[in-house]
Amino acid sequence: MDNSASWAPRPALVTVGLLGTLVALAGAFAYSDRTGAVLFGVAAVVLAVLSTHGLLVRPRLAADIDGVRVRTMHGEQRFNWAEAHLSLRTTKRLGREATTLEISAGDQLFVLGRLELGADPVDVLEVLSTLRR
Repeated sequence: MDNSASWAPRPALVTVGLLGTLVALAGAFAYSDRTGAVLFGVAAVVLAVLSTHGLLVRPRLAADIDGVRVRTMHGEQRFNWAEAHLSLRTTKRLGREATTLEISAGDQLFVLGRLELGADPVDVLEVLSTLRR
C-alpha cells in the first residue's frame, strides 16, 4: 500500500489558463480601441500569472506518514503531523457554498480550495486523516 498522496491544480485547468493567456494577448495586439487593448492586456497578465503559479507549485499539497508539505511560490513548507492542524471551512457567498481545507502550523495558515487541490477538500481531508493515523 502506498502511504503517500499529493494534490495539484488539474492540468486541464492550467492548459485552459495558458490558452486564455494567448487569446487575451492576441486580443490586446489586434484590438484597435486603446481601452479594449488595455483590458485584454490586463487579462493576459492575470491569466499568465495564475497559470504559471499552477505550473510551478506542483504538487500544491503532499502528505505521507511523516507529515504534510505545502508548496508555495516562496518554497516548500514541511510540517509533521503533531504540529499540523487540519480543518474544513465552508463559506457562503453569492448564494453558493465553498469548502476550503485549512492547514495551520504555528503562525502559518494555508487555505486551499478545490482549484488549488484539483479535488474536493472534503475528500482530501479524508485521505489526510487516514495518513495521519
